[in-house]
Amino acid sequence: MTKAPSRPDAGSASRPGSTLGLTALTATAPISWGTTYLVTTEFLPPGHPLVSTVIRALPAGLILLAITRSLPRGQWLWRSLLLGTLNIGAFNALLFVAAYRLPGGVAATLVAVQPLFVAGLAYLLLSEEPTRWRIGWGLVGVVGVGLIVLRGELSFDLVGVLAGIAAAGVMAGGIVLTKRWGRPAGAGAATIAGWQLTLGGLVLVPLALGFEGIPPALDHRAIGGYAWLSLVGALLSYVAWFHGIGKLPVVAMSFLALLSPAVATILGWLFLNESLTPWQGVGFALALTTIAAAQLTPDAVRNLVRIPATTKGA
Repeated sequence: MTKAPSRPDAGSASRPGSTLGLTALTATAPISWGTTYLVTTEFLPPGHPLVSTVIRALPAGLILLAITRSLPRGQWLWRSLLLGTLNIGAFNALLFVAAYRLPGGVAATLVAVQPLFVAGLAYLLLSEEPTRWRIGWGLVGVVGVGLIVLRGELSFDLVGVLAGIAAAGVMAGGIVLTKRWGRPAGAGAATIAGWQLTLGGLVLVPLALGFEGIPPALDHRAIGGYAWLSLVGALLSYVAWFHGIGKLPVVAMSFLALLSPAVATILGWLFLNESLTPWQGVGFALALTTIAAAQLTPDAVRNLVRIPATTKGA
């Protein structure tokens, strides 16, 4: 295996316009994942995080396998198994555990540390040296997310807290390894998503049956919730996400995950009559600024500032 170039961020990040459309497409994935908290608490049967993960991932993966008609072979069998476990199985199971045991805001804030994990792993596995620029914005992003979602009396469950932090860690590992290994020849984002969703779901089937048993009878609300999470939150979103991983700087892309808690908060305001405070407005501004700043380098920001000034002077 060969390592990725040591400074893949420089060229990509210095031309923000060239990747704006791709970044927007990739951002649809964390936006859809931001609906997980509302759907889990309001539509799904309680106490079944593993079953919920299997129902979310496995049908979506099988649909993509049927569409792409491609199966992993050789080293890509074990790679897809490992990546599916990290990106899909372990991440979604831990995310559901955190969502079930913690207020959505607490869970979202814990998962928001993911860019910092990605920066560390990118240094170890991709030889991308973490910059003070992105580490600093990563910390600002956590503060922003905290202002958005942490409010009122909070309930801290140790298992839920550990699950939220672990979810950020395993997905960070999946993102960096996906970037390091790339794709086999001829395999597109839909193929990679199909492999990982299927294998990540299959890994959890025995655990779901062993610890939670047969899924309970589902009413129309639960069926609708699972359909949304599987078709939009898994099938479509992971195709967009893996497409972005293949083309965008990995650390910059990881900051898009900050959109999830922002979306979760907006949905709580729209559908659960949760109030929004001025401090949450500050948090939104910080989170959105962090996402935008992480797509750039300091030189790119200076260039963007200089261009209008030079034009005006001319």
